[in-house]
Amino acid sequence: MLSGVRSLCKGWSARGMSLSPRQINRWPSYESSEPPTDCPRVLITGGLGQLGVGLAQMLRKQYGKENVILSDIRRPPTEVYNMGPFVYADVLDYKNLRELVVNNRITWLVHYSALLSAIGEANVALARTINITGLHNVLDLALENCLRLFVPSTIGAFGPSSPRDPAPDLCIQRPRTIYGVSKVHAELMGEYLHHKYGLDFRCLRYPGVVSAHTKPGGGTTDYAVQIFHDALSSGHHECYLRSNTRLPMMHISDCHRATIEFMQAPESQLSLRTYNIAAMSFTPEEVAEEIRKHLPYLRVTYNPDTIRQTIADSWPVRFDDSNARQDWGWKPAYGLSELVTDMLASIREKKNNAGLPVS
Repeated sequence: MLSGVRSLCKGWSARGMSLSPRQINRWPSYESSEPPTDCPRVLITGGLGQLGVGLAQMLRKQYGKENVILSDIRRPPTEVYNMGPFVYADVLDYKNLRELVVNNRITWLVHYSALLSAIGEANVALARTINITGLHNVLDLALENCLRLFVPSTIGAFGPSSPRDPAPDLCIQRPRTIYGVSKVHAELMGEYLHHKYGLDFRCLRYPGVVSAHTKPGGGTTDYAVQIFHDALSSGHHECYLRSNTRLPMMHISDCHRATIEFMQAPESQLSLRTYNIAAMSFTPEEVAEEIRKHLPYLRVTYNPDTIRQTIADSWPVRFDDSNARQDWGWKPAYGLSELVTDMLASIREKKNNAGLPVS
């Protein structure tokens, strides 16, 4: 039965094939909509960003090292290269992406390539190209090859007219950054292609993600990573947001686990194609106070950056993730105290291993 589905999916192509979308019916619906029992073959784009390496490690533990391919346009560090398959992939090069999908028999595609909020505002044209043109390439490939496609969305997909406390899955969004606009575009395109052609599109709106393993990458919530590095090095952190700026946050382990559990969930359990996921919400002052339980002499000063503060003020204070909890059993493992304890221990270990001083 699976081979029949693949044959039909490959008959559809947005590019260079004789059939157009109007000539193709929706993908057939069978009684069992669960994924095939054999291991998925996973390609992760933008794999050297904050999320790709950790997700690849977790997927490789479940499905085997050779079944998860990490990709990016940058040269990987030696330790990442040695962890498992890595290939060059530019999401703007459609032919290259198609070759990777076909030659490696990819069945799941995780699309992490994007410019984040603050960096995107500094280069709108580049953000539009990567975040929207790159998205269209992977959407077309997913349709052509019958892939299960995961595209993350973000807290930044909401805007100042959205409900803020909490923000539900379905509401007015109207973001005011190119990053947010591109993510709303991704949500709607994926949902449209799911309903029209049966694309197995899946999307989670991530809160701010806190990780000890990657450097801040230009997001508005990056202070929540940098503060731990500063606490263990200089003992002083200058925050670019006001002390009372509350935003949804999540430990990276919960983020990876949510992504994998969502990708594994049978389609029959999903009432939506895009879900909020939540774990905690905190302010810079609250996370600083929690860090001081371990490092009492941490000093934090506040020098709000106009661009990032304006972005943060337009975002929700909390996410309503009740649909994710009900439909596919989402439940976070980390609260604020667990996050702080883990971040300090992980960064301290990394600094000690590198021979760097720790305050």
